[in-house]
Amino acid sequence: MKFYQSDVFGLIHKYNVPGPRYTSYPTALQLTDSFDKGLIDKDVSERQSVPRSISLYFHIPFCFSLCWYCGCTKIITKDQDRGDVYLDYLEKEMELRKVTLHPETDVHQIHFGGGTPTFLTPEQLRRLGKSIHSYFNIHPDAEFSVEIDPRRVGEDHILALKEIGCNRASLGVQDTNDDVQEAIRRIQPFEQTRFVADLLRKHDIKHINIDLIYGLPKQTLASFKKSIDDVLSLDPDRFAVYSYAHIPSIMPSQKLLNEADLPTSEEKLNLLVFAVDYLTRAGYNYIGMDHFAKESDELSIALKEGTLHRNFQGYSTRAELEMLGLGMSSISQNENLYAQNEKDLNNYYERLDSGKLPVKKVVELSEEDKIRKKVIMQIMCRGAIDYDRFLDETGLVFKEKFSAELERLKEPEADGLLSLMNNGFKITPAGRLFLRNIAMVFDEYLTQKRHKTAYSKTV
Repeated sequence: MKFYQSDVFGLIHKYNVPGPRYTSYPTALQLTDSFDKGLIDKDVSERQSVPRSISLYFHIPFCFSLCWYCGCTKIITKDQDRGDVYLDYLEKEMELRKVTLHPETDVHQIHFGGGTPTFLTPEQLRRLGKSIHSYFNIHPDAEFSVEIDPRRVGEDHILALKEIGCNRASLGVQDTNDDVQEAIRRIQPFEQTRFVADLLRKHDIKHINIDLIYGLPKQTLASFKKSIDDVLSLDPDRFAVYSYAHIPSIMPSQKLLNEADLPTSEEKLNLLVFAVDYLTRAGYNYIGMDHFAKESDELSIALKEGTLHRNFQGYSTRAELEMLGLGMSSISQNENLYAQNEKDLNNYYERLDSGKLPVKKVVELSEEDKIRKKVIMQIMCRGAIDYDRFLDETGLVFKEKFSAELERLKEPEADGLLSLMNNGFKITPAGRLFLRNIAMVFDEYLTQKRHKTAYSKTV
């Protein structure tokens, strides 16, 4: 797949508008703390009645230091004893969650996110793993992934992760250039990253993902190429190349950055187009948005077979899994309900001390939501809509249901982003850069005022 700057430069300027990332539909903005508490009881009753295959997400909020660009839900502390207290409460939540599940429910995916999961000591990681295996039925072939900050990880951490079942790791790199690292206050010598990657493979955690960010202060095309070359030398299975979203009004720590050091819009565009072209030339399939994977990786196989999925963690290979989020701010997700835990740590603790699930916000999906979710997720994950398939799955005629939306797709079609056909439409290779924009056409919430400024730009 070849992307030429001359082909997409003007289009990116045109379509680079605020919009959702569509890790869900409805998006997290629709979650509300004004909800009927009976929704939770109904959801629990349904989960108790039928065995399900689920995914577990554990949010570990702590970080040792503040990275100025970061938009994650986090708590900055050097006190690792706070990890033990947090695990006490995670165990309380696991105990409450266990009784909401049918006894034969099994876990096919586990993910530790943050914050920095490797803020926890090796013994704390072992304790968490032991609790998970105690409270849940873990499938022998479960994918178990963890986000790693290479700056504070030793061999004991890797051994602990291996012992509790981890088989995939995402290494936070962002950029390997010294000037960029200084500008964002994340000093991480590349040899430290290589050291951790070698440790992972030494202990048979062979599936490695790399996270990079484009659009950071001090980044240039030459420096970003060097960053990509550095991490390519680690031979990762997947890349996530995220767009830096500068929204200091929402993320106060970003006010610490020198805005004069940020790349211009054109410079940021060059970084994106270069990354897509360079990584596809290096043998990675462009999955969509910001994800790349080797041909042999499960993401590439899922894209090819039409089984790719998106949830609050991003792209996933197992569309059938209900997601259960544990820890402060975590989001649980099934076909009828999304529920988010308390985002304030003390409130999270207080809810659990009272013996209640720490749910703060909920959105119940309407039938209209479910129909539009189906369309949006097929755009994001398959890059195509088949009208006959839509009719079979919903009983609705796509051209009648979405006549106004199809009319709005004529402009991106004229721009070469998709092809409208009698039996559906298909996103072009260049259009994969604009999946969010195309999906936005089918998002009925975007007419609401608060949605117009609540999102980062799409490119």
